[in-house]
Order: sequence, then C-alpha cells, then structure tokens
Amino acid sequence: MALWFAALLGLVQGLTEFIPVSSNAHLRMTYALFRQSDETGAPYTAVIQLGSTIAVLAYFGKDLLALAQAVFKDPGGHDARLVWMIGLGTVPIVILGVLLKSYVEDDLRSLYIVASALIGVGLVMAYIDQTASTERDLTTLTYRDAILIGLAQTLALCPGVSRSGATICMALLLGFARSDAARFSFLLSIPAVAGAGIFEARTAVHKLGDDALPAIAIGILVAAITSYFAIAWLIKWLGSHQLVGFAIYRVVIGIAVFASLAAGWIEAS
Repeated sequence: MALWFAALLGLVQGLTEFIPVSSNAHLRMTYALFRQSDETGAPYTAVIQLGSTIAVLAYFGKDLLALAQAVFKDPGGHDARLVWMIGLGTVPIVILGVLLKSYVEDDLRSLYIVASALIGVGLVMAYIDQTASTERDLTTLTYRDAILIGLAQTLALCPGVSRSGATICMALLLGFARSDAARFSFLLSIPAVAGAGIFEARTAVHKLGDDALPAIAIGILVAAITSYFAIAWLIKWLGSHQLVGFAIYRVVIGIAVFASLAAGWIEAS
C-alpha cells in the first residue's frame, strides 16, 4: 500500500469514526474512488481504528482514570457501575463479530449494501432526532440501557450503518441528552474498536506484505490526530445542535454512490 494512500485512509477514518456517517462506508468508498484493491480493506480498517481508540483514551484520559479508581474505591458507586455497563454493552458485538466475521469482510462490503445502509439509517436518524426526548443524563444509565445500546452497536458490523450513529440513536430513543449519548457511545467504542484492531493486526500485516508496518503506522497516527479533534468538535456541537444535518448528508452520499454505480464510475465489489 502506498504511504500517501495509507495517510488518506487514516484521515478518512479519523474524520468519520465518531461522526455518525459511518467510517467503514467512507473507507470503502475511498478504496473504490481511487480504484485501489479492497482485499486488505476490512483488516486494515480494523487496525487503523486503533488510532481512534488512542484518541478516545487521550480525550477522556482523566475520566477513564477516575472510572478505574472508582472500581476499587467505590465499587457500588455510579462510576464503577459505568465501567461494568461498558463491559456489558460490549458483549453483543464481540459475539456477533466472531460469528459474522466472514460476512462482514466479504458480502457486507458491497457498495450497494453500503449505500442502502447510509440512506436507510439516515432516514431513521432524522426521525429519532426529531421525536426523541433528551432529558436523561448518564447518572441515570441502567444495565438495561447498556445492553440495548450494545445491541445497537452490533448493527455497525454492516458498513454504512455507523457505530456512533447506531449507539447515539439508541441512547436518544432511551431519552438521553445528545452530548451524553455521544459520551457513552465514545466510551463504549474503546473495548470494541481496540479488540477488533488487535484481532485483525496479524491479518493486515500478512495481506499488506512488506508495506505493512509503515502503512499501518501512518494510518494509525493520522487517524489518532484527526479522531481527537473530531471527538472534541462533535461533543461541543451536540450540546446545541441536532443530528439532522448528518442524516441529510448520509442520504445525499448514499444516492451519490448509487448514481456512481449506475454510471459505472465505481465498482460494487
């Protein structure tokens, strides 16, 4: 893989991982637009997502340290329970990720599926954003909430859905404020994204061959830097704005992908 393309993929990953527009969809489209082989797409995408995990750890560093300390100092308190809820919410995607691994890396990467997911989830997102109550904060989070948000996260195994989009929308349906929904979504991403990246590292190195380490290092570095700023921007944005703009963007991009496929400008597989 050319290093410039690795950097581009890292940039796309960082800008779109936490914004609810689907990083996997945008990475898949980047491969298609630049007519690059997608053979390494799924494992390389999983590995450079480690850059996004680094960004979350850096941005929420103090909060994560407080959560870790709470597990030992105040195991019955809210912060300690939040740690267990993050773990519980991660279980569904671990199970389905293993069971559906071959479909995720092959069949589900068709651009027809990606475009359909972009449009479909965009419409659902717009509806939820306009109708959901947003009065709860994370102090009211329950184990039931964590499981439901975790189940929503499994939908992101299909490129085009968006992990952050699915989890934030579920949190909104449960009545959480947008900024709190995003906060829990980002924290929930840590074990899921880090686990997938570590699990796929060997496959990515094998498929990339001699170019593996430089391409992976550049992708992770660029993704980490851009993800950090994307997190900061989105949390601030959601404090006073809705998701409808992202929903419109998703629909427009989905239609553009369908049009490009029909015109023969890009290939579905």
